[in-house]
Amino acid sequence: MNLFDVYPINDVTIVKAKGSYVWDDKGEQYLDLYGGHAVISIGHTHPHWVKRMEEQLEKIAFYSNSVKIPLQTELAQKLGKISGKEDYQLFLCNSGAEANENALKLASFHNGRKKIIAFSKSFHGRTSLAVAATDNKNYVAPVNETSNVIFLPFNDEQALEDCFKENGKKISSVIIEGIQGVGGINVASENFLRKIRILCDEYGAVYIADSVQCGYGRSGKFFSHDFAGVNADIYTMAKGMGNGFPVAGIIVSPIFKPKHFILGTTFGGNHLACAAALAVLEVIEEEKLMGNAVMVGKYLKDELENILQLKNIRGRGLMIGFDVPEELKDLRKNLLWNQKIFTGEAKPNVIRLLPSLALKKRDAEQFVDAITEEIQNLVSVENTVNQ
Repeated sequence: MNLFDVYPINDVTIVKAKGSYVWDDKGEQYLDLYGGHAVISIGHTHPHWVKRMEEQLEKIAFYSNSVKIPLQTELAQKLGKISGKEDYQLFLCNSGAEANENALKLASFHNGRKKIIAFSKSFHGRTSLAVAATDNKNYVAPVNETSNVIFLPFNDEQALEDCFKENGKKISSVIIEGIQGVGGINVASENFLRKIRILCDEYGAVYIADSVQCGYGRSGKFFSHDFAGVNADIYTMAKGMGNGFPVAGIIVSPIFKPKHFILGTTFGGNHLACAAALAVLEVIEEEKLMGNAVMVGKYLKDELENILQLKNIRGRGLMIGFDVPEELKDLRKNLLWNQKIFTGEAKPNVIRLLPSLALKKRDAEQFVDAITEEIQNLVSVENTVNQ
């Protein structure tokens, strides 16, 4: 049997990881500024995380939600404290797509409506409803297509107002990433997020803050949506929540009254998942990683802005993107093969930086030196060809 080929794969086999570094099966060391797609939040194999996981494995790894799992309560209390949403309620699941799926479903249960507002370049997951609200036709199968999702321009307040005026009480929810990840590191403006809050209140719609990639401290605040100074009704989480162990969740405001069986999960909130998630929160708090994300992120953005060939440096904290001109189209590939540095991409020409929140300044300096060298090499080759 062969693997079903769904991703373009780099010809690298990673066998060891520590902090912001990984090693391949040939012993080659790489700086990881991709974090397995923003998943590694506190650093690879962080000793506290490893200890938490090992201790939990010695006790129990899994039992279903048919019994009390005190770790879930402990996680909810810790998450409420660190996120500042202590009056919210937690539902645990397994992935970002599942979190968004449950959020959209819960919103529809709440107000009995069907219409969803999503935005251009959005990505909310690959499950049925989450992918229907994703603005990429390559991901949407015919069975996923629905007239219930309305796509609007990102950060366009007038288009949003007009849509609410036209559809009024039909709109169930508005779902938005605080910083679009797959879409290319596009930051939702604070005014736009406030406008969503105002219109949702006016029309009885639910404001869903997709924080799957841009949450969990990556922006320098726990949720990047918090820069707007207003609360969403539902926040969705995954990626960095377990530092590599599959765990996700939604937190819902007190306006939602729970009812048995409207949501459910087999693996969500299992013992091992909760141990992983608790370890992440404990390290974020103990090591002040949100502050580190602000400091190191600012250094990276400032240095990248000094490189003339790079355009539109954007993002917050340690979620950074920049545009690469056509003459530097091989930059990401050269960073990997020549400099041994992993970065992310977004089509057609965006490089994304999604490292651990524990990234050290010296590692950021290594990246700045490396990208400067590779740009100089590519420009030199381009000049030679044009002579």
